[in-house]
Amino acid sequence: MRKKKKKKTPHAFQSPEQSEPRQDHLELEGTVADVYAGGHFTVTLDAGPTIKAVVSGRMRRYRVRVLLGDRVKVALSPYDLTHGLITYRTLNRTPQGVRRAA
Repeated sequence: MRKKKKKKTPHAFQSPEQSEPRQDHLELEGTVADVYAGGHFTVTLDAGPTIKAVVSGRMRRYRVRVLLGDRVKVALSPYDLTHGLITYRTLNRTPQGVRRAA
């Protein structure tokens, strides 16, 4: 008798290459300046320029919400520096209208 093959689910194994950031993209940090429909954002980078960015597929999959004023990491392609991919939302966020105690 032949052994039955186990069916692999498509998300059962995640290789280490998938969890690491891509080597061909530039990773920069910035602040979300405007929010548009469909997961599109305008992000002001710490270096100064303002770019358009979209939420990455993994963030959409796990329903990570990005709000106005959030600090985010953006992956930029070296071929088009005006368009980015939001890959991470940092957790140290101060809600708008709330002042920190000095």
